[in-house]
Amino acid sequence: MTTSITGKRIAFLAADGVEEVEYTEPRKAVESAGGTAELVSINDDEIQAVNHMDPAGKYKVEKPIKNASVADYDALVLPGGVANPDFLRTNPDAVAFVKEFVASGKTVAAICHAPWTLIEAGVADGRTLTSWPSLRTDLTNAGAKWVDEQVVTDGNLITSRKPDDLPAFCEKLVGALSKA
Repeated sequence: MTTSITGKRIAFLAADGVEEVEYTEPRKAVESAGGTAELVSINDDEIQAVNHMDPAGKYKVEKPIKNASVADYDALVLPGGVANPDFLRTNPDAVAFVKEFVASGKTVAAICHAPWTLIEAGVADGRTLTSWPSLRTDLTNAGAKWVDEQVVTDGNLITSRKPDDLPAFCEKLVGALSKA
């Protein structure tokens, strides 16, 4: 199956502690389908990715969050990792960006621990979402219906549980962008 998203711009919002594969695999999927990916961050220069808890690659920030606008992108990807969404959810610019993105109706895709940022942005209430299992209580307390499924779409939100779910997550993301 060849799906084209040529002309689409996708923001990848991440900080230090991002799970490397949850950043690199969706980015590859977007670029392979003809889309343009851009790393947006609360950091100004680079981010340190991890492989579980061990340091992995470093990635150049392409746009600091303070210079990012929802209007410039067709979709937002929120990769996981434990530290990454924890840093993002304590940054007012990142939280406002996520909240505005969800409100815009554009695709927002979050995997693993990334739904923490959805909770902080106040956009989980009333949604059916999935995540890393340890976020179940957090999502439920935020008003979401948590389900244990590989990938879940609820309106413009796409969520997935873990790195093993990346093929389904990437397929759902590219598919949503090809229809947008």
